[in-house]
Amino acid sequence: MGLPDEAKALPPPGIINRNSVWLGVIGWCSAMLQNALNRRPPMKSGIHRQALLASIGWFIGYHVTKHENYTYARLDRDMNEYVRLHPENFSDKGKWIGLMST
Repeated sequence: MGLPDEAKALPPPGIINRNSVWLGVIGWCSAMLQNALNRRPPMKSGIHRQALLASIGWFIGYHVTKHENYTYARLDRDMNEYVRLHPENFSDKGKWIGLMST
């Protein structure tokens, strides 16, 4: 599921982004849940597993954000190209102003 070469032209997402944070927290919570289900102290037991699963979630979140940025950039590019090729469909700006005021 790698990104195409044109995605490499986009700037990389920040290290701290919403997908990384959410998936990192989910990874950490899954380690805590596994500890609780195995009747071990959730916070104290398996610190290495907690760090590993949080890191894996963070890594996956970073790459999900990269894919999301590429998808939105591609959609924006396609939409702008369509507007450029079909200006007659988007030339009547006064029509929308009249509709909004009624």
